[in-house]
Amino acid sequence: MFRAFLDAFLFQAGYNAALVAAGAALLGVAAGSGGSFLFLRKRALVSDAVAHATLPGVGAAFIVMVALGGDGRNLLGLLLGSAISASIGLLAVEWIVSRTRLAEDAAIGAVLSVFFGFGIVLLTVIQTLSRGYQAGLESFLLGSTAGMLFADAIVIATGGAATLALILIMCRPMTIVAFDPEFAAASGINVRRIDLAMMGLVMAVTVIGLKVVGLILIVAMLIIPPVTARLWTERAEHVLLFGGLFGGFSGYVGAAISASAPNLPTGPIVVLVAFSLFAGSLLFAPGRGVIAAFLRHRRFQLAVHRRQGLLALARGEAIFDPLTLTVLRREGLIRQDGVATQKGRAHAAKALRDEKRWALARQLYEDEAVGGGYDGLTPIETVLTRDELADIDHRLGPPAPVS
Repeated sequence: MFRAFLDAFLFQAGYNAALVAAGAALLGVAAGSGGSFLFLRKRALVSDAVAHATLPGVGAAFIVMVALGGDGRNLLGLLLGSAISASIGLLAVEWIVSRTRLAEDAAIGAVLSVFFGFGIVLLTVIQTLSRGYQAGLESFLLGSTAGMLFADAIVIATGGAATLALILIMCRPMTIVAFDPEFAAASGINVRRIDLAMMGLVMAVTVIGLKVVGLILIVAMLIIPPVTARLWTERAEHVLLFGGLFGGFSGYVGAAISASAPNLPTGPIVVLVAFSLFAGSLLFAPGRGVIAAFLRHRRFQLAVHRRQGLLALARGEAIFDPLTLTVLRREGLIRQDGVATQKGRAHAAKALRDEKRWALARQLYEDEAVGGGYDGLTPIETVLTRDELADIDHRLGPPAPVS
């Protein structure tokens, strides 16, 4: 199994497997980058409506091509039909939001359910037809690359590359609109057109991804990579970059895993790889990960116990909390019997002095910089200037010794 995966990963599993892997990687990059704009714009649910709105187009295109005497499963024709259907769905959502009092999520829910239901009806009708090679048409729901032809792979790869190029061209205005639509409008950017362009790019990714991951799972490829990227960075351009990288990696590795074992569907495997990246990032991301958050909380907790312990030493109070005693002993501030060391007495005097400094500073400087800076842990030297501290120390007088 591992040997087969390695062959697929290194483009040694055959021509068709290499095409599928390249197409899935390009699709993942386009989906991760394009979905980042919707994620930053807080309109992730739009991708779900677009995906479900493609199904009637697939069914209608199949029926039209069969009626004209052609092969109903021609990928280019099916993608064209799905694009037209998705465009109608997008315009329907836009019209409902702009012309009625319904919120966007209600409009999306209505369009999603109606279009998907109509698509299922068309697929049911198609199954009763006596010609057109309708077998396997349902693969557009969950994706299937087992019978992908060279022409199909070329269409998917070309569409993914073209979509990625459009994302790069429109990156700046879409980023501005995603973060601050009011500023974008004041800067002369047509926010409505940019929003439609965002949804158009999502529609393009959805359409070209139907064969690989299907209309149901393409939503995951539009959302999971950007969410994963957000865990690693605070900058919008990095979200776009990392979202594309995570999406491309998921598509490529998922296609390689699917090619290495029989009867493994490509779409679900790609999504599972993307989710694995998300789960790992959720745990280990340095800024927003669960482990990092736990470590920050732990450091804060220890700092609070240290401060409370030092204040207790300065005031001659007994310390009973085991964690406080452990923290003070670890830093050499008290002996094993709980008596303060010389270092501990010096730190305790400084902690008590800072408490008095903060109390006087809040009286003298009634502003948010001083009040907001006081949390008991922030050094006062990082908030006030030397002259301000000298004035406060002069008013307080010499510090009292700590016994």
